[in-house]
Amino acid sequence: MLDLIAIVVSLTAALAWLNHRVVGLPSPIGVMAIALVLSGALQGAAWLGLPAIHAEAEAWLSRIDFTRLLMDGMLSLLLFAGALHVDLAALRRYRWSIGFLATLGVAVSTLAIGAAAKGLCTLFGLAVPWLACLVFGALIAPTDPIAVLGILRRAGAPEDLELRIVGESLFNDGVAVVVFTLLLDGLTGETPLTAAHAGTLFLQEAGGGALLGLGIGGLAYVTMRGIDDYRVEVLISLAVVLGGYALARQLHVSGPIAMVVAGLLVGNKARHSAMSTTTRRYLDAFWELVDEILNTLLFVLIGLEVLLIPFEPAYLWVGAGLVVAVLAVRFVTVGIPVVLLRERLGFRRGSTRILTWGGLRGGISVALALALPEGEARDVLLTVTYLVVLFSILVQGPTIGRLVTRLLGKADASRTAP
Repeated sequence: MLDLIAIVVSLTAALAWLNHRVVGLPSPIGVMAIALVLSGALQGAAWLGLPAIHAEAEAWLSRIDFTRLLMDGMLSLLLFAGALHVDLAALRRYRWSIGFLATLGVAVSTLAIGAAAKGLCTLFGLAVPWLACLVFGALIAPTDPIAVLGILRRAGAPEDLELRIVGESLFNDGVAVVVFTLLLDGLTGETPLTAAHAGTLFLQEAGGGALLGLGIGGLAYVTMRGIDDYRVEVLISLAVVLGGYALARQLHVSGPIAMVVAGLLVGNKARHSAMSTTTRRYLDAFWELVDEILNTLLFVLIGLEVLLIPFEPAYLWVGAGLVVAVLAVRFVTVGIPVVLLRERLGFRRGSTRILTWGGLRGGISVALALALPEGEARDVLLTVTYLVVLFSILVQGPTIGRLVTRLLGKADASRTAP
């Protein structure tokens, strides 16, 4: 395991250096693009009669449990780091639009994208069950907080629109994982797919996760308030994340939601009344580094995982159709709260298009797709998930800044909403 970690970190450092010196793209996008080129080169070596290199790379990658690495390891740290710098008072202003997108929006998107997936699979002769298509809808419906936090903040989006997208992405992740788990259990036949079971699971996972986040965040606040030592306080914040996420798994509640709530508490309540200026400086620097390093590692792994993805012509056509479908569904679900709450929340001109294009998908969708049971349906859905994620990061990510400038203008893009 130590050798595997050393290889991943060393490769990531080399690609980050190459991106910084030669490519010049934002770090997550740049390292992922280079990793994709490297994967293509390895695939090309196999086609040119050098299969040993490609086989060795595949064997190495197959030792990495991407789903477990992200969902049980990196995700807790990234969500806490993201929530740590979100202004809770400002977040409350947009609670209705964020709440709609993170709950009802996920449910509507799951159904609509699932229906589109079923239609496209049937059109191209792929035998993917209806319930499996709904599972795909659940894993691709939410915007990914890791992709959003890693890219959107560099895009120059106005503070109010950025806060709406980031706030939505932080919360809809936990909701989508609950929906995905429910549908996957129904697909595998482990539990009956009933309204009562769905309600109980959602209450346990989401409600329990929120309560746990309040508890561990409050405990961190109390312990930090009683001392003034930045080393100990940074260590407490790390213990909140690692210990809290492990506890969430044992209690069978949503770890992602717990981390978001705990991060908001520490980043707002504890920051303002339990930390000295020195502690705030070190805490921010520590979590900023954690966020940057893990984001870079994650995007490199996404770029390399292409070696393990089964590509067939029909899968590519279905994936292309679903890229369009995902954007169309996103446009509709975003447009509803924008229209209904435009006057109350002061949505800007072009908000629907910016929120649609800024709703990035990322590593969480890939991790959930890799957790699907083996079979033809898994191969299809894994490939189309990967294609949607690649389009999101490599096309939407680099262009969201230009879209903001074109729709709002440079002066208006930097202005916060009234």
